[in-house]
Amino acid sequence: MENNIKNHLKALIQLSIIDRDFGQPEKSYVYTIGKANRVAEKEIDELVGEVLNTKENSEVNFDGLLSEERFDYLYDVIQLMKIDGEVFLTEIRYCEEVAEKLGYDKKVVKKMSSRIYGDPSITGNREALMKEANKFLKK
Repeated sequence: MENNIKNHLKALIQLSIIDRDFGQPEKSYVYTIGKANRVAEKEIDELVGEVLNTKENSEVNFDGLLSEERFDYLYDVIQLMKIDGEVFLTEIRYCEEVAEKLGYDKKVVKKMSSRIYGDPSITGNREALMKEANKFLKK
């Protein structure tokens, strides 16, 4: 599994379990992202097990990502945060940490959260969302 997608999935899994409930909506989303990136279900299972067996969030490295990839990661963590209809402060803080690691100001989470829906079938104008998010990139 490529490091970029491994880190992407790891960040999503860590967010999924932050509320101590790796529920079906989160699980489906993580596996869908993995499969869309040609990651075998067994590899995703192993990564889930690795994250679940780690006491603390392990460091996720986002170095070397293109601008569009950074936005995709940000979009995915925000959508996953909202997917079960409940948003916890710990989830918001995690998303803010990920945003900062991706090179954004953490305020991007609040701005984008109002425009990214928890239902993956509801899609917004990704290009407009990316332009909006890019205003929060740190110089």
